[in-house]
Amino acid sequence: MAELTGKVAIVTGAGQGIGKGIAKYLLEAGMTVVIADIDTEAGTEAAEELAVFGELLFQPTDVADEASVQRLVQTTVDRYGGIDALINNAGLADPDNGPIEQLSLADWNRRLGTNLTGAFLCCKHAVPHLRRSRGAIVNIASTRALQSEPNSEAYAASKGGLLALTHALAVSLGPAIRVNCISPGWIVVSDWQKSSRRAAPDLRPEDHAQHPVGRAGRPEDIAAMVAYLLGPQAGFLTGQNIVIDGGMTRKMLYLD
Repeated sequence: MAELTGKVAIVTGAGQGIGKGIAKYLLEAGMTVVIADIDTEAGTEAAEELAVFGELLFQPTDVADEASVQRLVQTTVDRYGGIDALINNAGLADPDNGPIEQLSLADWNRRLGTNLTGAFLCCKHAVPHLRRSRGAIVNIASTRALQSEPNSEAYAASKGGLLALTHALAVSLGPAIRVNCISPGWIVVSDWQKSSRRAAPDLRPEDHAQHPVGRAGRPEDIAAMVAYLLGPQAGFLTGQNIVIDGGMTRKMLYLD
């Protein structure tokens, strides 16, 4: 993807999982990538593993802390001269908060602080640089912003808020900056974790078969859409939420 060559992207939560897959894909597309992650072990390891694919930097970052986000943005600009893309992927992945009457305010705030406030802080501090580059923002939400299982209020609220933040930013920041969102479904990331947690995918045939496309998702499925949304082909696309879930949210599920 020649149109991305030489451009600079920040990918939060890129030490493991979907974020790591996005970082690898963008490096292979010719971008310089700044990996931001609160897990120093994961971020350092990811940077070492992905260095063969292109120019990158690992910056330890807590997206829920404004000073940490400011350091991330300033370090990126000081080293590479600007920012062309921000991918807000960092998030607490466990959606089960237990029964609502037992959910503590601290746990609620922790999920929202990372999953939603973290994206706000990254946008706040990256936007001046993205305006200069006429760049793009991609937020990574979840299909749980659209439908739920029991006891997932904090996670669902954080991801639903991210959808709303996306279209609000698109209207506020256009035409200089385009802002879109991706809502992944079941993405298998066990083999994209840091080495101390890494494992081969352990999926049953029925896990794949329940998806209308016949398989569960991979980080590359999300990364390819991120790259598209950053490029000129998506120049007429902003404020949108793109569901990538193998068709699962289109199924009507009833118990027999």
